[in-house]
Amino acid sequence: MNKTGWRTYRRPDEKSGGHGVGWSPIIPYLFFVPQDWEEVPVSIADLGGTEIDLRFASSKEGRISVIVAPVLRFADNLGDDATIERIGTPEKVISAFGPEVIGENVEGKVLSMEVSEHDGRKYYQFELEPPHALITATAAGNRLYLFNVIGNGLQWKRHYKDLKKIADSFRIV
Repeated sequence: MNKTGWRTYRRPDEKSGGHGVGWSPIIPYLFFVPQDWEEVPVSIADLGGTEIDLRFASSKEGRISVIVAPVLRFADNLGDDATIERIGTPEKVISAFGPEVIGENVEGKVLSMEVSEHDGRKYYQFELEPPHALITATAAGNRLYLFNVIGNGLQWKRHYKDLKKIADSFRIV
């Protein structure tokens, strides 16, 4: 935690999850989050089911979820060191995975698409509306990571800058 009221969440190395047959451990990730946001228990009954690795929420500002999915779902020739570029173009990735995040087709809802690179890894970033969602996608090991920041209309209007800062901070460690 720092004096600005934000902290860095880093996925604990010892946290279990997604360890079926042929799974490698989940490569840790981190992001910045306001200190008053709380981690929410994940249920396999959730939308996204067993692939949701983490949830955070703030009744005032919005919610975060991290979906960690096996790249084998999308292509069988990516191996154990997949990159987001090998999975597909930003358009292909949001069309395929956006519905998992927002629960409906994303056609006509993508307001913006950006590609950024940090430490040699590419990240695709999308803004969708409606619903208000910021999605950051990347790949590491044999998994696709979808980091989602969602807010309702009022949360979006009042806290967009913070929600964008959270979305922009997601990194694979």
